[in-house]
Amino acid sequence: MQNMNGKTALGLDNNVGAMLCYLNICLPIGIIYSIIVLVTDKTNKLPRFHAFQSLLLTGALVVIGIAFGIVFGIFSAVTRSAVISFGFNGLFSILVLGIVIFMAMKAYQGDLFKLPVIGDLADKWSN
Repeated sequence: MQNMNGKTALGLDNNVGAMLCYLNICLPIGIIYSIIVLVTDKTNKLPRFHAFQSLLLTGALVVIGIAFGIVFGIFSAVTRSAVISFGFNGLFSILVLGIVIFMAMKAYQGDLFKLPVIGDLADKWSN
């Protein structure tokens, strides 16, 4: 039985609980909250979906960030110029912040907005 309205197991509105899942990019409390949602809420589709999607998004961004860090670190060492690396890191950070804000707004609106690839996994796992 899917509970799309009402409260989470922690007493929050579903849309507020779903939005809080995306704080994991900025604060570790979002990761902890997402795990709590997955453990305690078995019937609330909205917060479960966004908890899975935010954890998958965090994992993907960490892997991408490490890979780009290595590539641009090598590039900076070879060219002896870190300007491009700093510029890319700044752009990557702005992009990540934009995605997080967009996803938090969609979660607060109650939308099950799916990101490519990870959205389908989150939808499947949240049932």
